[in-house]
Amino acid sequence: MEYYISGIQQIGIGVTDLKGARKWYRENLGFDIPVVDAPGTAEKMLKYTGGEPQDRHAVIALNIQGGGGLEIWQYLTREPQKAGFKIQAGDLGVYIAKIKSNQPEKVFDFFKSKGVKLLSNIEKDPKGIKHFFFEDPYGNIFEIVENNIVFSKSKSLSGGVFGAVIGVTDIDKSIRFYSDILGYDTVEYRETGVFKDFEGLPRGKNKFERVLLSHSKPRKGAFSKMLGSSQIELIKVFDAEPKKIYKGRFWGDPGFIQICFDIRNMKAFKEHCSKNGHPFTVDSNPEIYETGGKIFDMGEASGHFTYTEDPDGTLIEFVETHKIPVIKKIGWNLNLMKRKPEKALPTWMLKTLSWNREK
Repeated sequence: MEYYISGIQQIGIGVTDLKGARKWYRENLGFDIPVVDAPGTAEKMLKYTGGEPQDRHAVIALNIQGGGGLEIWQYLTREPQKAGFKIQAGDLGVYIAKIKSNQPEKVFDFFKSKGVKLLSNIEKDPKGIKHFFFEDPYGNIFEIVENNIVFSKSKSLSGGVFGAVIGVTDIDKSIRFYSDILGYDTVEYRETGVFKDFEGLPRGKNKFERVLLSHSKPRKGAFSKMLGSSQIELIKVFDAEPKKIYKGRFWGDPGFIQICFDIRNMKAFKEHCSKNGHPFTVDSNPEIYETGGKIFDMGEASGHFTYTEDPDGTLIEFVETHKIPVIKKIGWNLNLMKRKPEKALPTWMLKTLSWNREK
């Protein structure tokens, strides 16, 4: 049986003030549709949480314009630990979350009027695409990237997650991982030098090698229409010793925790990852492949999640969603396991998610 990747489901963000962060991302970036709101205990991530279960509160919020969501995540039983050093361009891990917008100039002006910390003017990347960088109140850096594909119109000036900038040590090895494992098989550009559009980033005036990857094949699966296409930008810094962003810290501590991909047919995908030298490091339901097992519940949603690591240890999550609430007010939950795995949900059905919008 074939596996399918529907797209980037979400990027996880560890925070110290979940309520405030939810409000900020809702009001400034349009992530106003909470799909999951689940306090609970992280029992399956012991490899990355000091060997002990940890209580946490996680909220996955979407933007109806399309793209991936944000998983806003806070520890409840321990004090979240910030990095003990200033995270800079080229450090290893998810450094920047890309957000798409069909009107980047309006987003820029809006942020300026709101006092958001802008790290650059509107510049062009090596392919000539307009973009700019900004920092949220919690020290996380985002990039607004011009992209004209809008799943459903809204009042927001920007859409959902469009990808990430990831610090790496070996560009070729990382290209193989993101191409072979995740289907990012197209090199949009590969350039080395000092880049004007990076100047406002911490250590951005250094020399870098930059590679932008996209996928030649359209994504398939239930949420593929809404999640859409995405890109991964790999950066390697010169004349500096990059640090691991999460070295000495737990999964879920402040910062970009992981990139999560929506998957269908986890069994086939597990074989694919192992065959390519990146076996799962976490599996929420290892018995599910043989016995059916028990699915993982996360509030009103449920499914099966797994993790692997890229060549530098950056966490990549995979989720096979089994059940998801569509319209919470009337208790309409959708069982995705009863649908053809490659078939996208109807546009009208996905748009009803906006009925759950928070103001």
